[in-house]
Amino acid sequence: MPIITHYLPILDWLGNYRRADLPGDLIAGLIVTIMLVPQGMAYAMLAGLPPQVGLYASVLPLIFYAVFGSSRTLAVGPVAVVSLMTASALADIGGTENQLAGALILALASGLLLLIMGVARLGFLVNFLSHPVISGFTSAAALVIGFSQLKHLLSDIIGYVIDEAESANIVTVALGAGLVALLLLWRGPLGGLLLGAGVMPALTASITKAGPLAAVILGAGIVWLFGLDQSAGVKIVGAIPAGLPSLQWPGIDMEMARDLLPAAALIALVGFVESVSVAKSLAAKRRQTIDADQELRALGVANIGAAISGGYPVTGGFSRSVVNFTAGANTGLAAIVTALLIAFTLAFLTPLFHFLPKAALAAIIVVAVAKLVDYRSFIRTWRYNGLDGFSQAATFAAVLSLGVELGIMIGAALAIALYLWRTSRPHMAVVGRVGETEHFRNILRHEVKTLPHVLALRVDENLYFANSKFLEEHLFAAVADHRRIEHLVLICSAINFIDASALESLQNTVLALHEAGVTVHLAEVKGPVMDMLEKSDFLSHLGAGEIFLSTHEAIDKLERAGPADA
Repeated sequence: MPIITHYLPILDWLGNYRRADLPGDLIAGLIVTIMLVPQGMAYAMLAGLPPQVGLYASVLPLIFYAVFGSSRTLAVGPVAVVSLMTASALADIGGTENQLAGALILALASGLLLLIMGVARLGFLVNFLSHPVISGFTSAAALVIGFSQLKHLLSDIIGYVIDEAESANIVTVALGAGLVALLLLWRGPLGGLLLGAGVMPALTASITKAGPLAAVILGAGIVWLFGLDQSAGVKIVGAIPAGLPSLQWPGIDMEMARDLLPAAALIALVGFVESVSVAKSLAAKRRQTIDADQELRALGVANIGAAISGGYPVTGGFSRSVVNFTAGANTGLAAIVTALLIAFTLAFLTPLFHFLPKAALAAIIVVAVAKLVDYRSFIRTWRYNGLDGFSQAATFAAVLSLGVELGIMIGAALAIALYLWRTSRPHMAVVGRVGETEHFRNILRHEVKTLPHVLALRVDENLYFANSKFLEEHLFAAVADHRRIEHLVLICSAINFIDASALESLQNTVLALHEAGVTVHLAEVKGPVMDMLEKSDFLSHLGAGEIFLSTHEAIDKLERAGPADA
């Protein structure tokens, strides 16, 4: 049974469901629906797709994730960054029908890739995208998203200023600007005002999450009441097909699929990183655990669900997940409630969105992504580590100048290159005894005692092909600088792995130093490293060299033995 529940987490939480969890799940499901309906339509527009596609992507994927996801509070659905990547991937595909087909292919391909990665237990791949790279990518993507929506808010007024065109639609600008202001006020001061007026905190929290819905209702109501679509030319969403999406396996254009496969792989990777980061953060607050490999499988199935129900790629969203968590979601039932309410909206409420102005959706997107631009993170990273700050800035610049796909690839490649550069020049410290203790510290940082005929050197990095030559050169230089030494104690407390290239280089160094009259010893070798060394013939080349349990043991014995000419 534990194996089954591992792959089907719904059996775990549903089998142990408590009546006390039901109110929180119902309330959270309702509140997330209030957020997701306008956001789903807005993000679909951002992806260059009809608004109903965002709602289609918010039904079956949520149910599938509730069945397979290891997080009990993650809110899956359309998100801004993935929508932008979808728009970028579909930019060169002409025609609405072709773009819809392309969106299904992206969802299907990314879903299959995630599922395969999950089956192969490749969740560790999340580590190849560092936090500075993700932060730089997200901040740049937020700017790209924000500017992409200005055409729905400011294009007409810009045309008026530049060309003095009589057709400039200042009404659209005023409506969009007013809704942006409303959303900012709703998200900020409104909560304090309601609490000051004596409104209960729980009700206040629910109301402040409904800003996007308020913008939708107010925007549509104003356009309908004053007929702004006819009298002022305000662009509206128009008729949205009523009814649930039909379930069918998408027809695949193999040539289009080949062209979209690289974009699908990036969407899968970025979506997974965003999702698992949010899921782990929320799970930690309740002392729950997240299985990265199961998350791969769950997101894969969720995206396949989006593909067979007319949607586009989905992942776990930060803001909605936090709302889901704080609203009291206890299990995946909250996501199922959200999916059912959105299905109800599709079946019966779509006519209400006919007069919804596109400027309202643009306002929702702009306000939602504004907080993704995290300049404070760049300042903190730069102060802490200049190289990480450089990779964050480079990723930010690459996304803005070269596009989202190429930008994130450059950022990931740069992060890996910087890691290789750093580890290719590992920190090494000559150490000495602190007073009469058994502790040994860097001679450049502490007052320590050393022996003239013994050099104790600590290597603070794993040894592999990229740093094997640097280690060799450093050891020869250290011996050359200490001509009286007869023993070199290599302290391996920070070494967790030695690859074949580094082992061969180390072995050659031991032999060369032996010919120079220096005996090499090892100290504080970890068990797994020792197991690997015993499989090789390295130990036989140590000659008179020994393996010591601790640095204290090594120095104590070599001190008592004294130098050879004593």
